Amino acid sequence: MNLENENSNPASDPASDSAREIKAKARNLGFDTVGITDAVADPDQEAALREFLKLGRHGDMDWMTAKADRRISPTALWPEVRSVIALGMNYGPAVDPRAIHDQPDRGAISVYAQGKDYHDVVKKRLKGLARWMVEKHGGDVKVFVDTAPVMEKPLAARAGIGWQGKHTNLVSREYGSWLFLGEVFTTLDLKPDAPEVDHCGSCDLCQRACPTGALDEAYRIDATKCISYLTIETKAGIDAGLMAQMGNRIYGCDDCLSVCPWNKFENTTSEPAFLPRAELRAPRLADILGLDDAGFRQVFAGSPIKRSGRNRVVRNALIAAGNSGMASLLPGVAALLTDSTSMVSQAAQWAHKRLTSLDKGRE
Repeated sequence: MNLENENSNPASDPASDSAREIKAKARNLGFDTVGITDAVADPDQEAALREFLKLGRHGDMDWMTAKADRRISPTALWPEVRSVIALGMNYGPAVDPRAIHDQPDRGAISVYAQGKDYHDVVKKRLKGLARWMVEKHGGDVKVFVDTAPVMEKPLAARAGIGWQGKHTNLVSREYGSWLFLGEVFTTLDLKPDAPEVDHCGSCDLCQRACPTGALDEAYRIDATKCISYLTIETKAGIDAGLMAQMGNRIYGCDDCLSVCPWNKFENTTSEPAFLPRAELRAPRLADILGLDDAGFRQVFAGSPIKRSGRNRVVRNALIAAGNSGMASLLPGVAALLTDSTSMVSQAAQWAHKRLTSLDKGRE
């Protein structure tokens, strides 16, 4: 005869109960995936970061070097943190982002930048979750989304929402390569999830897809060759050989993400804020070349592209024009030969030389 009270239950685990409730709330707030990891340092990730910086693969992103000591561990950034909640929002595209490369008169903009600024969207959701956590579970919190020295992709992998693929970005079995990431740091002790295992296997499609050879080694990237870095980050001159390989990409590059076989399981985003704006799907290069500062701010209002400023985006459009083989773009290029900004005028000279040589060859 069982003498135990038939209604008794094993003692609950507060760390597990809180984690379960937090995950449910996160999904209710619109996050597509969520996982939890502890805040301890990862020696392997620290070593990889140090090596990346030592080799100069960060280019002129000096902020990476300046804040390296704070980036190596959540506790280096905030000593009181005990758990990290990693969250993802799906921004999967409805069409193959590479299709636009067949339209040389148009500029290719990375999928993530075609909608509203994801920083604003994700951070608003993170703050909502953080407020609820404090009210429901107590503790202190901090939220981050791509604007602080946080190793987001390694933390997300440790939290089990994906793994870092050979293109160095996060890959999810459910959402492929299309996840915006954010984190909530908390002083609560929460039950961590198991890390996701690497499912890349022998596939190297992402490495072979890179137009500039930036993925010269699996799981390592040379940012100084990456088109996302070249079009968004650097203010320095771009090597002519690299410019010739950039095609019509004027803001970011999705090639290594697009070819990932795990994308076959992803779904198009259901978040209205991430749907592409009509004017950013395939903007005419001629229109971009004609933008002044005021026009640029108007066209890209509310977009992450606005952060790069008119000069960089027009420079990128000039490079795309030079790669287009279209003499019809020569007037727009010529108008920028004497632009007051050197990065623009130098790109205009390069594009003008390429287009005029092609034009003469047709005579």
